[in-house]
Amino acid sequence: MAVRTDKARYVHDVFSQIARQYDVMNTVLSFFQHKLWRRFAMKKLGLSPGSRALDVACGTGDWTFALARTVGGKGEVVGIDFCKEMLDVAKEKLRRHPEFSGFVRLLQGDAMALPFASDSFDSVTIGFALRNVPDIRQVLSEMTRVARPGGWVVSLELSKPEWPIWRSLYYFYFYRILPWIGALAVGKRAPYAWLPESLTDFPDRRQLEQIFREVGLTEVRSYPLTGGIAALHMGRKAGG
Repeated sequence: MAVRTDKARYVHDVFSQIARQYDVMNTVLSFFQHKLWRRFAMKKLGLSPGSRALDVACGTGDWTFALARTVGGKGEVVGIDFCKEMLDVAKEKLRRHPEFSGFVRLLQGDAMALPFASDSFDSVTIGFALRNVPDIRQVLSEMTRVARPGGWVVSLELSKPEWPIWRSLYYFYFYRILPWIGALAVGKRAPYAWLPESLTDFPDRRQLEQIFREVGLTEVRSYPLTGGIAALHMGRKAGG
């Protein structure tokens, strides 16, 4: 991957270009798996009605609204993203679901410096975005800071398959074919060329587990999904 002098600015530009196609392309490029992965993550999270949840880098809001369905009207869900174009799509969805309007908020903000008090949320999630941030440890540290003692910090993210044959097949698709499918959909190759680039230097499943521990999380666990092309990571904030 070429060195990015300003990764945040570059990523913002990428997602501002594909915001309107993001949901459809997510489904196609994940072979319709991303909804199943999120459903698995919600089951493992075990969030209770009435809880307060934060969805970091919420994008077009799918995980934000999944959290909202679980916590219900007596809870609160906040989605935060730094890309206005992605948030615009999420806000359109929110307008189509007035049942969420009283307890779901969508804010523009920076995952590297979350604008919330410490110990504020029962769970803090990030979906398919951790590989895009300038500093993984900083974002996970911020997520841990704003989680309440005993609360979960959760990442659902693309990963690196561990079985060699499957990894070779998947990498051929991911690095050679996927960017061209994306280019046909959005009319530009660069945005979907970034997707495989963003995974190249990203930690594998076990390495990311270790980073979870290094930022102070306990009970760290991970689950490979669809042969390891994605992974769910969870860690609990100490003190609960």
